[in-house]
Amino acid sequence: MALTPRLEFRQSQSLTLTPQLMQSIRLLQLSHLELNTFVDAELLRNPLLEREEAGNEERSEPAEMPERQTEMSAYEDTFTSGERVKDAGEIAEGYDTAVENVFPDAIPQDIGQTAGPDRNGSFEGGEAPDLDQYVASRPRLSDHLEAQAQMLLRNPADRLIARHLIDGINEAGYLIVELDAVAEMLGAEIEDVEAVLGVLQTCEPAGIFARDVAECLAIQLRERDRLDPIMQKLLANLDLLAEHNMPALLKAVGCDREDLADMLAELRLLDPRPGLAFDTGPVEAVVPDVFVRSGPDGAWQVELNSDTLPRVLVNRVYYASVSTKTRDPGEKAFLSDCLANANWLTKSLDQRAQTITRVAAEIVRQQDGFLTHGVAHLRPMTLKIVAEAIDMHESTVSRVTANKYMATPRGLYEMKYFFTTAIASADGGGEHSAEAVRHRIRQLIDAEPGNDILSDDTIAEMLRKEQGIDVARRTVAKYREAMNIPSSVIRRRQKKDLARIA
Repeated sequence: MALTPRLEFRQSQSLTLTPQLMQSIRLLQLSHLELNTFVDAELLRNPLLEREEAGNEERSEPAEMPERQTEMSAYEDTFTSGERVKDAGEIAEGYDTAVENVFPDAIPQDIGQTAGPDRNGSFEGGEAPDLDQYVASRPRLSDHLEAQAQMLLRNPADRLIARHLIDGINEAGYLIVELDAVAEMLGAEIEDVEAVLGVLQTCEPAGIFARDVAECLAIQLRERDRLDPIMQKLLANLDLLAEHNMPALLKAVGCDREDLADMLAELRLLDPRPGLAFDTGPVEAVVPDVFVRSGPDGAWQVELNSDTLPRVLVNRVYYASVSTKTRDPGEKAFLSDCLANANWLTKSLDQRAQTITRVAAEIVRQQDGFLTHGVAHLRPMTLKIVAEAIDMHESTVSRVTANKYMATPRGLYEMKYFFTTAIASADGGGEHSAEAVRHRIRQLIDAEPGNDILSDDTIAEMLRKEQGIDVARRTVAKYREAMNIPSSVIRRRQKKDLARIA
């Protein structure tokens, strides 16, 4: 058969993901913070988009407002009007008392001065005070240590070494860089680096710049003048203390039980993570995306958190006025693209909200037992179960539940929390959720008596007999370790020690 070129026509169907469709899919997995950042960028880029602010309806009908609107300066609008600002003397006179009783921290020259603009809306000196100057700054650990290093070290070379060591500590205050690496990078002698480290270890908070827990505790004990040879032996055997192996620890330290109890009481007063006293960053509060409440008829009501949903509008009036005046083809194409993108964004945001509501409603329907009775009634649920119930793809459900939180009467949970694997039943009944099994294991361990510690085999047998949960010993051990629960040997030693102390 000869190979010759030829033309053929074929008809086929295929699904092509357009850039806008890919962007719509990406919007599903964004958290509300990431979504607001994306929408803000679109508002800056697209002149046809505008944010729908709360209370637009009231501002659009000024005739319904009976109050007379007066002019205000920028400063009056930012702070307050001049007629409402009173000085300390006027406030004290209103309470019929002395200024010192109202403002005990005020100095004499401050009495009589106003805390805001004058009646004309102006400030003394012509400039408004910077509000950032009145915001309390939270000290950082690095700044705190650098200030101390500047006072303790006079040599510029030593200060350079100190700066690199300060950069090498973690949030807990431990030094995580090797001294050899610092010496090689700076071209310094290892003895000089060790000497600078010794000086920095005298900084506050006590225990800073330690390389392990034993050194951190030793630094704090040295400052208290309690680092004697017996205490040093105790710090050298912290692994035995972690295992609660008291007989071996008594033998290694070489003291009696009473002295060991006193030393352990001193260790409990120390801080093994001194760096955490300084805040390294703002704590972000978790804002729920969905609220689940009990309705009047007893059914669960699912409601989106409107505060997390950005509202945007397409300004078609502006588009009509501009498109009729422009004659340039490039400008017309730009306006058409802006209009298409604006319509796409509003539609995508609405579709995202509807998809989240559908998925959340199905999760609530599946986990009705959990919402009513607690974690013990959490059902095993997978992405496939929810996707088939609401006629969606598993990947869509996965994106919708990513970085989303649900506020329920049982608390605030991430949506991914409700998706757990199933553990087979020993009697052939319904399957059990892995999270419910972990909860039951914790309950059994918390309720175990001090003279009868439950082993992993015993817990597996109890789960099989009481609730018909077919779980292996190694599965119990895996769940126990994931919950940071020690083994039965260590728990037995812990409870014996507690019984002796009591």
